[in-house]
Amino acid sequence: MRRINFALCAALISILFFVACKKSSSHPKTNTDFLTQSSWKFDHATVNGVDVSPLLKPCQTDNVLTFSSNGSGTLDEGATKCDSTAAQTDPFNWSFASNETVLHVSTVFFTGGSSDFTIVTLNDTQLILSQQITVSGATEPAVVTFKH
Repeated sequence: MRRINFALCAALISILFFVACKKSSSHPKTNTDFLTQSSWKFDHATVNGVDVSPLLKPCQTDNVLTFSSNGSGTLDEGATKCDSTAAQTDPFNWSFASNETVLHVSTVFFTGGSSDFTIVTLNDTQLILSQQITVSGATEPAVVTFKH
């Protein structure tokens, strides 16, 4: 009986050792993984540090951005469109620049802005982008936060 207990203990220890030493098959997420894992929805925006979210129209804040890992993307107008004759979705291309600190898109998302955004935060739950925008002739820093 003692021999069986010893064999059983040795087998359990071997299994535990094997499981504990098994290499993880997962890899750390890349910026592409974070960006493309699901669609992004508007959360809030600031211009020169002031929250401008209440000033935006629902047709601007209900848009959804989807980035695909092949460098393409789609801007969906959401439930309301600012221009009823506009297409529901608009395709765009995207890429990273400057060691993945800049997100370049092939279209301008915001009036007065450009197609390049500085990435402030990019993780599982948030995409925070900044850029200089021109409003009424003045250039101001704008920060837009998106969430899943």
